[in-house]
Amino acid sequence: MQNKLDPITGIRCNIANLTHGDDIGMFTVKTANETVHDAALRPIPRNLFMTLWYEGEVACLFADSNVGKSIFAVQIADQIATTEPVLYVDCELSEKQFQLRYTDTESGRMHQFPELLFHAGINPMKFDAGYHEEKILSDIANAAEQQHCKIIIIDNLSYLCNAAEKGSDAGSFMVKLMNLKKEKDWSILVIAHTPKRDPSRPITQNDLAGSKRLYNFFDSAFAIGMSGRDNRLRYVKQLKARSCEIQYGGDNVLLYEIVKTDGFLRFSLVGNARESDHLRAFCPEDKEERKQQVAEMKAIGKSIRETAAELGLSKSTVGRIYQELDRPTSSQCPSIPGGTVGQ
Repeated sequence: MQNKLDPITGIRCNIANLTHGDDIGMFTVKTANETVHDAALRPIPRNLFMTLWYEGEVACLFADSNVGKSIFAVQIADQIATTEPVLYVDCELSEKQFQLRYTDTESGRMHQFPELLFHAGINPMKFDAGYHEEKILSDIANAAEQQHCKIIIIDNLSYLCNAAEKGSDAGSFMVKLMNLKKEKDWSILVIAHTPKRDPSRPITQNDLAGSKRLYNFFDSAFAIGMSGRDNRLRYVKQLKARSCEIQYGGDNVLLYEIVKTDGFLRFSLVGNARESDHLRAFCPEDKEERKQQVAEMKAIGKSIRETAAELGLSKSTVGRIYQELDRPTSSQCPSIPGGTVGQ
């Protein structure tokens, strides 16, 4: 007696029989019309969280330290896990730190997460310096498959890829992650950080550690900024989207307040706003900080163009600071023989 296929496997078999194309090395080559026809047989990706992250995407959420990116990421996981399994890979907090974050300090009440949300924390007895990227990704894959999770949130990229700020090394890691996504049919959200940034200017793709080369791998990207008007407020800005139009750009960012209700630390939506209304006014301290950032880039041999792109500054501004840095200070000026001037 012939075994019956389950409905999903049957659909996949039908699609496979109807699709066209020749496999040539890493490519599948077909006419443009065949490409459109075959793609039309596949389901339209669902949005997993608003229009910020879609099914089948590798997305990135990034922010500066202590802005709340892990809080927001857990909130996303909590929402999705009400209907489907989610694996949250936590490389940031210990189990006790995680528990305290989601416990009401006065009542002792702990937040009740959905049963489909799985937390994968680092076991210090099993992890050592010899752990390499392939082994980490293999362990994530095994954990996800064991819990039947096709939605993975990884917090954070720097822990998994020690050289995340080096474009070439981070790019190599992302290739491995993208291959894993395609092989397993996963949806992945990667949490990343920004180098210290100037809070008086808008968030751009250049604020992501690893910058352009890393950014290009992601299907979508969004970032969190701290309001310069009220440090209790945060805004979420959509920077990259492939499955939809950008809905929450600079003129329409999502404005939140971090609150704790019944033990659940979360972003509570206030409304929409313009990013420009929540940027910090430029002050002398910012100027010195910006000069220090440029000096660090110059010290490692970055060109004016590269530094401008990395820091989101104009080339003329960077050029002026480079000139200031090259100008000798009074302590470097040679002394004048015979005493002081005028003698």
